[in-house]
Amino acid sequence: MTARVQLVGKPGCHLCDDARQVLQRVCAELDVAWEELDILADPALADLYWEQIPVTLVDGAVVGIWHVDEHKVRAALAA
Repeated sequence: MTARVQLVGKPGCHLCDDARQVLQRVCAELDVAWEELDILADPALADLYWEQIPVTLVDGAVVGIWHVDEHKVRAALAA
């Protein structure tokens, strides 16, 4: 089963670290699965998002680029 929330990022990215903290908290509160996808390990993701990380997706739709907006994530999960 694919997680409803995905974070596209890479190691050593401080914005990714910030996004990860927000997603860990929000997903734990809502009991929603999330996963992190390493852009360095997936050429297709690199082609799509290289200059935009971190990218947050909910159910496959982009809900955030460079910054995680907690309210947008919650709204997308409630939809």
